[in-house]
Amino acid sequence: MIDFNNVSFSYEPGRPVIENLSFHIEKGEAVGLVGANGAGKSTVMKLLLGLLEGEGTILVDGLEVKKQNLPEIRKKMGFVFQNSENQMFMPTVYEDMMFGPLNYGVKREEAEKKVDEVLARLHLQHLKHRHNYKLSGGELKMAAIATILAMEPQIILMDEPTASLDPENRRIVIDTIRSLDQTKIITSHDPEVIAEVCTRVIELKK
Repeated sequence: MIDFNNVSFSYEPGRPVIENLSFHIEKGEAVGLVGANGAGKSTVMKLLLGLLEGEGTILVDGLEVKKQNLPEIRKKMGFVFQNSENQMFMPTVYEDMMFGPLNYGVKREEAEKKVDEVLARLHLQHLKHRHNYKLSGGELKMAAIATILAMEPQIILMDEPTASLDPENRRIVIDTIRSLDQTKIITSHDPEVIAEVCTRVIELKK
C-alpha cells in the first residue's frame, strides 16, 4: 500500500531530517511511527501527502507521489492534524464533515448518512451542530477525527490522535482506531496508544 524507497529530505542544505529511509506498509496494517521530537515523524507524513518533496521514491497504492498524481493520491488518504484548529475551517462540525464527501462527488443524502453514522460511532451526536470555535480542545480533536472518517479514506494518517483528550474520549478514540479496517500510520508519544492500536512500529532515529 505504501512504499518509501531511499527517501531523503532536508529543510536546510546539509542538514537532513531523514536520509535514505526505506519501508513498506501492507494494506490494512496499523503502523506506529515513533521517535524523539525532531526525528522526522511529521515530515514523513507530509512527504507521503506530497506537501513536501524530497529525494527518492514514494509510492501510494502503486502511484508515485508526484504533482500529477496528487489529486488521486489524496483521495485515498485522510490526515488528522496534531493541532485540530488547523483542520477545522467551516463554522460547524456538521459543515466540516460534509465538506469532504460533497467535494468528492458524494450525493448530499448519502453524505448526511455517513456523517450521522460516524457521529454515532464516536458518540458525538451532541456536537453535530456545534460551532467549532465553541469546542474544547478534546471536543475539537474528536470532531477532527470524525471529519476524516466521514470521507472513508483507504489510508488514515494520525499525528498524536489522543493528545489533549480526557480518559473517556481517549478510550473512545483508541477503540475506534482499532476497529478501522483502513491502513493506518500513527505518531504518538503515548506508548500505550501505540501498543494498543499498532501491529508494527517504525522508529526514526538519527
